[in-house]
Amino acid sequence: MTETFSAALWHLYLVETAGGALYTGITTDVARRLAEHRAGRGAKALRGKGPLVLCHQEPVGSHSEALRLEARLKRLTASAKRAWLAERKVMMSPSPQGKRSHAPHTP
Repeated sequence: MTETFSAALWHLYLVETAGGALYTGITTDVARRLAEHRAGRGAKALRGKGPLVLCHQEPVGSHSEALRLEARLKRLTASAKRAWLAERKVMMSPSPQGKRSHAPHTP
């Protein structure tokens, strides 16, 4: 089972609930995981909190890297997490020359 974790590309994602709460998670398939959340499967924290909006996703790398980043983000306050998100959106957006500016994987 360790081979599956090391071979897969892991992604960090953030989902916003109808009430404005941010949920942070990791997965190897963001679309599948979001569909599970919307169907009421998976994280209990999201059940009955829809509609759910995917507000951020990014490839992270290995399972261990994804776990570390997820843990760092989950320790942030709500306002700090929103500031991190705003910074990521600026850093990940296309530049005028059409190139993306990539941010490091730390909050």
